[in-house]
Amino acid sequence: MKAKKVLAALLAVTVVMGLNGCSSGLQGAADAEAPKQQDERQTADAAQTEEPKKDDEEVTLTLSVDSDETLDGLQAVCDKAKEVLGITVELDIYTAGTDGDNIMKTRLASGDMADMCVWSDSKFKSVGPDKYFMDLSGTNIPDKLDDTYREAVTYNGGVYGIPVGTSMCGAILYNRDLYEKYNLEVPKTWDEFLKNCQVIKDGGDTAVLGTFADSWTAQVLFLGDYYNVSAKDPEFYKNFEAGTAKYANTPAAMRSFQKFEDLKDYYNSDYMATIYDDGCEILAEGNAAHWIMLTQALSNIYSLYDKETVDKIGVFGIPDEDPDNQGITVWTPSTIFGNKNSDKTDDILRFMEFYISEQGLDAYCSAQMADGPFLVKGYESASDGYRAVEEDMQAYFDAGKTEVDMQSQVQVVGSDLPAICVEVATGQIDGKAAAEKYDADCYKAAVQLNLDWKE
Repeated sequence: MKAKKVLAALLAVTVVMGLNGCSSGLQGAADAEAPKQQDERQTADAAQTEEPKKDDEEVTLTLSVDSDETLDGLQAVCDKAKEVLGITVELDIYTAGTDGDNIMKTRLASGDMADMCVWSDSKFKSVGPDKYFMDLSGTNIPDKLDDTYREAVTYNGGVYGIPVGTSMCGAILYNRDLYEKYNLEVPKTWDEFLKNCQVIKDGGDTAVLGTFADSWTAQVLFLGDYYNVSAKDPEFYKNFEAGTAKYANTPAAMRSFQKFEDLKDYYNSDYMATIYDDGCEILAEGNAAHWIMLTQALSNIYSLYDKETVDKIGVFGIPDEDPDNQGITVWTPSTIFGNKNSDKTDDILRFMEFYISEQGLDAYCSAQMADGPFLVKGYESASDGYRAVEEDMQAYFDAGKTEVDMQSQVQVVGSDLPAICVEVATGQIDGKAAAEKYDADCYKAAVQLNLDWKE
């Protein structure tokens, strides 16, 4: 088990980097799972999918990928593309984080970009993508993309990328065995959720798992509640970015901080000493009923145990007041962009079309388990995925009840959010004070970005 714990710790570090980077899809987190090889489809099943015609002349394309990206699924698609299309994809690994972003911008400006690149869909808009990346809006690709993702890669009417992997959600992970023990149903409102917590606490079990020794984990309740903020105030993110709306003067937004207050009596007693790695074991072994966490944790738990254990864990979106509007907050994965200035744009397009085809995605699934639904319409994995993904999370996507996390939609992100969330979660400050502190934190970020904000 020690080796598996080390692996889970490494994965947790990647999640932290993704949160701190505030990039779409928590860059590095959504794809930083610990995949186990899945059984490949039977030959007869594969034969049912018509293979694209391979060109007589084989082609080599270059693809820049940051060093935090998990390559299992991506490499499997590239290998299949070589077999089916005759396209060889050579990976160019560049540094992750801020240094990597600077490398990308420099390469774009100097015309030294690879044929394709993997980058965050929250960052590509800042470079003027119409100057550098292939607009896919004249192809059949946009119609295949989930609406949530397509919006994230749209700029001035153009659609510029395809998803590398699967989505990930910030939600409430729950232990199905404990729900069965207490005869509980998935709550439709926040009040129903609190009632479930009380029943579990009265029964002597931990209702809500806190892993605040890793302070980044405290943010997930706040960030994952964004579906509810957007449902009540769809223009909040725009007004916030413009500096005209604040968390402290927007009731729907401040409510995300106030929910911490409601949970303070339901956490495990050692929540300030419990780390993320411990949380994976505690939830998996049924020693806590709920964990408000990124669904990345499913693969962390898989790396420690097995699929049967993971399938004892369910997922539901953070509820609010309206039982008829239950949704979930989504982090989109990294994106593959095509270099419009490459002399191989036709081949790039062929590769992209293949990547999101059934054959391409089947290859991905043969190498890497999904932490969330695929963002390609109509695709159903041939592999046996996590129950929480295929049943619980997919239902939100099918119903159109999803919203991309706010940090992917704005450039102003305060750096003190983890500490503020810990303060309100532990009762040091209330929700209103937390909102005011985060507004002040974001004001500093806006000043650094030379935005015209008033304090």
